[in-house]
Amino acid sequence: MAVLSSHTLNGTDGTHAGGIAVTLTNLTDGTIVFNARMDDGGRLSQDIDAQVIDPDVTYELVFDTGPYWAARNFPATVTQIALRFAMPDPEGKYHMPVILNPNSYSMWTSR
Repeated sequence: MAVLSSHTLNGTDGTHAGGIAVTLTNLTDGTIVFNARMDDGGRLSQDIDAQVIDPDVTYELVFDTGPYWAARNFPATVTQIALRFAMPDPEGKYHMPVILNPNSYSMWTSR
């Protein structure tokens, strides 16, 4: 079993960005692997069955940030953040933290 995790931080005030809807999609066949939501602390941890993971596929993790910024009365140009990546180890741990702002974002990965 693989684990995909993330932590979203609000770059405007340094708080945790909770409640953001997140979707992981297999881009080869369009299968949605999961739909989830960041918890109140801006954290996500999803177990993914190893049989679902194909090391040759590109996956897309989309954070739907538009509603988050709208709820805070920030006019945002970045309403979604889409991260594309591979999962070469079906038993691996993949961490994708994001610092988000209404008009930009920064991300990195660790395994």
